[in-house]
Amino acid sequence: MRRLISCGIVLLSSCLSGADEFSTHTFAQVDGHKLKLDLYQPSGDAKGVIVWVHGGAWRAGSRKSVALKGMTAHGWAVASVDYRLSGVAPFPAQSHDIKAAIRYLRAHAQKLGLPTSPFVISGASAGGHLAAIVGVTNHSIPHEGTVGEHLDQDSSVQAIVDLYGASNLTTILTQSTPHGLSVREPALDLFIGGHPDDVPELARLTSPVFHVDAEDPPLYLSHGDQDPQMPINQAHELHGVYKSQNLPVHFEVKHGSAHGGPTFNDDTELARIDAFLTDHLSR
Repeated sequence: MRRLISCGIVLLSSCLSGADEFSTHTFAQVDGHKLKLDLYQPSGDAKGVIVWVHGGAWRAGSRKSVALKGMTAHGWAVASVDYRLSGVAPFPAQSHDIKAAIRYLRAHAQKLGLPTSPFVISGASAGGHLAAIVGVTNHSIPHEGTVGEHLDQDSSVQAIVDLYGASNLTTILTQSTPHGLSVREPALDLFIGGHPDDVPELARLTSPVFHVDAEDPPLYLSHGDQDPQMPINQAHELHGVYKSQNLPVHFEVKHGSAHGGPTFNDDTELARIDAFLTDHLSR
């Protein structure tokens, strides 16, 4: 059962299960599209905000799919955000939208009962890729955009949690299984407008591995070694670049796991993610 109360641009939602209570907020309007986020709060003061980015090959999916919603039990607020899908707008629209959501949350932090820091960007599959590219492009003008009304706010994040996402669109097709290619090739046609070799500058702009520098935030990677859809070598590439920069990184290889599943967000994994964030963000 859910109680819905319309309040201007805010839709407040309550339900009986504590972990499922959320409030819905419109954080931007762009090209006639309203972009919303669902905010899940912990029972006490939030020790930080996890911004969640859903998957769906960049062209599908919904903010209602929130794998890390259980992080509220560890004291984190979780904001699951909309972004324009690739059938509506190609990259970098998705980065612009997600950064706009972060700016909105910071601008309204006091009203929403949130801290202004730390912010963690996280996602799974295509959402993991978008989380990574947003996370390693703090203050990057091409990735920032001008979406939303809070351009005076900082869109920086202090950590990244990337669950089986892409990291290098210039190599992803050569690493893919036949099944992976059947998903990835049409998805890339929408997302970047063609084969990466045909749009090399955009493929690099979209690939986290080419944007990592010594100032980037701690990174938690998790990927199944039997993933038929997103090659685990994508995670190995980002892990390697992070290691080469001596940046804090943890790579959790899920042996025997495919593309997603409960092993990526069960109680053990949520506790592991919380420990990583707590350790690195308290330094």
